Amino acid sequence: MNIVFFGSSQFAVPCLQALLITRHKISCVVTQPDRKKGRGLHLEGTPVKLLASEVGLKVYQPAKINTAEAHDFLKSLKPDLFVVVAYGHILSQKVLDIPSRFSINAHASLLPEFRGAAPINWAIIKGKKKTGITIMKMSEKMDAGEMILQEAMEIRESDTAVSMEGKLSMLAASLLIRALSAIEEGKFTLTKQDESKATLAPKIEKGTGLIHWDKPAQELHCLIRGCMGWPGAYTHYKGKMIKIYEAGDIRLSGYEGKGKPGQILEVSKDGIVVATGKGEMIIKELQPEGKRIMKAAEFIAGHKITTSDRFI
Repeated sequence: MNIVFFGSSQFAVPCLQALLITRHKISCVVTQPDRKKGRGLHLEGTPVKLLASEVGLKVYQPAKINTAEAHDFLKSLKPDLFVVVAYGHILSQKVLDIPSRFSINAHASLLPEFRGAAPINWAIIKGKKKTGITIMKMSEKMDAGEMILQEAMEIRESDTAVSMEGKLSMLAASLLIRALSAIEEGKFTLTKQDESKATLAPKIEKGTGLIHWDKPAQELHCLIRGCMGWPGAYTHYKGKMIKIYEAGDIRLSGYEGKGKPGQILEVSKDGIVVATGKGEMIIKELQPEGKRIMKAAEFIAGHKITTSDRFI
């Protein structure tokens, strides 16, 4: 089949790599425009563009995808199928209807759960025990198309948004190839999503990572893992921001009533025990404002911390 691949982030790279070793033709890769990054603000292409350029694929980077100009260009490619993976823009129905077959998307959730921009983050933040990949026929309504394939994956207690993104991107590549074979052979069914079970996974904002210590320890642990990478879960100590990178060994008893939420209850080489709205949490790795990531023991050694101190 003649495929146009839409993708931008690192999550989409394994899918494009998987397509490269099939017999399908990739007539073009559509990705977001180059962005200024780093201290020098140098223009840098998306991870998908870097791979596409490396292997000599045609790359198209429109600022807006739903214009007449973009429509005419995509139509000129005479595609059989659009494959969309973490592209970053919503395609109009007019664009989705260009391929002779249809357009498909690999979405990182068990749809209809967690429709939206950040399904991996929200699955972890909400304390889910599993997530997965759904391959669907695209519709103009966000992530609401009929499903072709779906496969679940366990979320372990040690998993973060970063680790799950890596694992799910590989699952997406595997499931995508299976879906393409089924489509080509006409051996697939389209399953409607149950709208009554739909939930949203909106874009993660910087404020999402703010730790509210009156929440239960288990909930905060999920927040820290779900915000890993960006924006990071953070709190404040003596007027300065601190990002929390690892908090483990949640204690659900032993300190009841001994401190207000955010209060430091114990300081040792094992970490910093903090009171929460329910239970306690041990901070093991953190990053003080303007400094590098460090173990809690190193932070403790450089600060006079008492059990009357609080994170806010």
